Amino acid sequence: MKIKVGVLFGGKTTEHEVSIISAVQAMSFLNKEKYEVIPIYLTKENEMYTGEPLKDMEVYKDLDLLKRFCKNVTLYQKDGAFVLQNKKGIFKKIVCDLDIVIPVVHGYNMEDGNIQGLLEIIGVPYTGSDIYGCTVGQDKVFQKQILQAEGINVPKYVWFYDSEYLENPKNILDKLNKMKYPLIVKPARQGSSIGIKLAKDEEGLVEAIEDAIKYDEKILVEEVIPNMIELNCSVLGSSNYAEASAIEQVMGKDDFLSFNDKYIGSGAKKDCGKLKIGPSKGMVSADRVIPADIPEKLKTEIEETSKKVFRVLGASGVVRIDYLYDQKAKKLYVNELNTIPGSLSFYLWTPLKKEYPELLDDMINIAVKRYKKKLKKTSSFESNILSNFNGNKGVKGKLR
Repeated sequence: MKIKVGVLFGGKTTEHEVSIISAVQAMSFLNKEKYEVIPIYLTKENEMYTGEPLKDMEVYKDLDLLKRFCKNVTLYQKDGAFVLQNKKGIFKKIVCDLDIVIPVVHGYNMEDGNIQGLLEIIGVPYTGSDIYGCTVGQDKVFQKQILQAEGINVPKYVWFYDSEYLENPKNILDKLNKMKYPLIVKPARQGSSIGIKLAKDEEGLVEAIEDAIKYDEKILVEEVIPNMIELNCSVLGSSNYAEASAIEQVMGKDDFLSFNDKYIGSGAKKDCGKLKIGPSKGMVSADRVIPADIPEKLKTEIEETSKKVFRVLGASGVVRIDYLYDQKAKKLYVNELNTIPGSLSFYLWTPLKKEYPELLDDMINIAVKRYKKKLKKTSSFESNILSNFNGNKGVKGKLR
């Protein structure tokens, strides 16, 4: 009997389209002899649809067509089974049941623990990091604070809320002007380089902050690492073990690896094996060198640092860790961890003879083991502290 795998993607996020690309890739590479692949697409209004047409990129060009040939459903647990049920109509029939879910969502509102929280409440097993790992993974400030506490190098940074800037911009600018230009301004909880700008002076800094505020209330400003090259490494594992992938050097044409470099630039016309999904192949589109032409010592440092970052940030499944390397000072900095990387970073495992179907197998196996382990943990107590409840009077003291 085949394992029924739901691939969940889309949603109310600025990275909606990127999520579709990654999900269609993943669905095409899941082993059809082992798995029954069930698409679960969330529209930008968070309406859930399922149906075979969702495996084809063409259907997303006409959402009316999608809604006509796919079923509007809801996901919940019924009698111990995880089911997709028709949302509309008098008779709400069960469309199918699921054994496990692969979230292939990106960005704020989706990758940040919201989807994982929904899946935890339903109780269905799912791949990747849990709520805590995803929350930390999405918030670049949280990441840096934890990594600093663990003695891991990160670029010099300042962060603030949009309200603090709007109430007293001079105070924030005074702090930022103590840093060395150029500066990188980022919405702290976005991804795919959305809302990121380079500021070479105060005028550019103001413009960059005002743009970043459109995307997030929490803003991060970092010093640019001099003599920099960008290096990425994926990690696969759980709390029990972790292994590092090949290392890539990304060759962006902009001042930093931008959304254009990742998804729209010249690399977007590259072929991705048997996958034919139009002008963009997700993160596979970026110009890159794999494996990176770097010294063996640096390679070892990145591999060991990647496994450490994976552990201290509470990650699971497949992640990608992005680095900035100062070639002159020979100093490595962690830029960020991505809990659900574009294209699930499968291209970083191919050089190690781990093809995409095998990587997906590993992700599912890790998720199943975590799910079984969690079932053995105590999640409630038999005692009922409300059994002697006699009204509101004195309840605060009694609960203590």
